Amino acid sequence: MVKIENINEATARVEAALYSAGRPLRIEDIIRASGTESRTKTLEILQNIMKKTKSTFKALEVVILPDGSYVMQLKPEYSATVKRYASKPVLPNATLKTLSYIAYQQPISSKQLVEVRGSGVYAHLKELRQLDYISHQNVGRIKIYTTTEKFQKYFGIQGDVEDLKQRLFSKVRKTASTRHTNPVPQMTTEVN
Repeated sequence: MVKIENINEATARVEAALYSAGRPLRIEDIIRASGTESRTKTLEILQNIMKKTKSTFKALEVVILPDGSYVMQLKPEYSATVKRYASKPVLPNATLKTLSYIAYQQPISSKQLVEVRGSGVYAHLKELRQLDYISHQNVGRIKIYTTTEKFQKYFGIQGDVEDLKQRLFSKVRKTASTRHTNPVPQMTTEVN
């Protein structure tokens, strides 16, 4: 590959990589995308892009994740606003439910998943493995599933499995308490 000397071209290439990736990128990937072959120049370009994004855009940001990777993303406070305008989600709802169940219950066996999510779980597992969001280990004839590092990066989750479970549980509890404050009227019948 030809080394890029023009800073504007290198900046445009980094912007394009961050925008099109749709996921966090390691600094090594960004250096390759920039074409500068220089870590120092690429970090300088990233800092300029971060400043420019912060001053120009109100809903977008470029951030450094705890693992040192970079991502261009929508600010969390705008997620609900754009939900209806977003294109087809990466995962169908049923597959996303299976993924969240694996994330909360991990490690979990395929047998347990089928009992809870039904036989359609096999198609979900295939799709999630292809996306590299889950991995499995064979224990005899049973497969044990866990989430991957790519899952954590894509969904912006830091920390260990127990931390993830705790945060998922608190979200579920928060959602449940919201439902209790606005209960759905129920029909009651009396038996004499």
